Amino acid sequence: MSYSGIISIVDDDEFILVALDSLLRSHGYTVCTYSSAFAFLNSCGPEQSDFLISDIQMPGMCGVTMYETLAAMNIHIPTVFITGMPGSPPKFSANVRRPEGYFAKPFDTHALLMCIEKILKSCL
Repeated sequence: MSYSGIISIVDDDEFILVALDSLLRSHGYTVCTYSSAFAFLNSCGPEQSDFLISDIQMPGMCGVTMYETLAAMNIHIPTVFITGMPGSPPKFSANVRRPEGYFAKPFDTHALLMCIEKILKSCL
């Protein structure tokens, strides 16, 4: 698949960033990676991203707080969370749109790609 949209990945694990960057680029996606929620929020990423993949547990600011910060800025990016902590999805404020999905690490890359493709087709 080849889309003109940008997929941003936010994760403090360098291995995950490199692996997802390689996977998504090999499927024709344009990718930007960020090693922290702060790095993403302090970049042009929030305004340019068409899709967001974020870890939940990160030092400094977790993915949930970043997602709620984006919503408070009136930025709503289709988002999938990845996490090394399986269990119930995190709770969000009542005024925040629910993320499009959750994937526990290690996750099925085919399922992730199908999720991204489906969401981007409906948005772009």
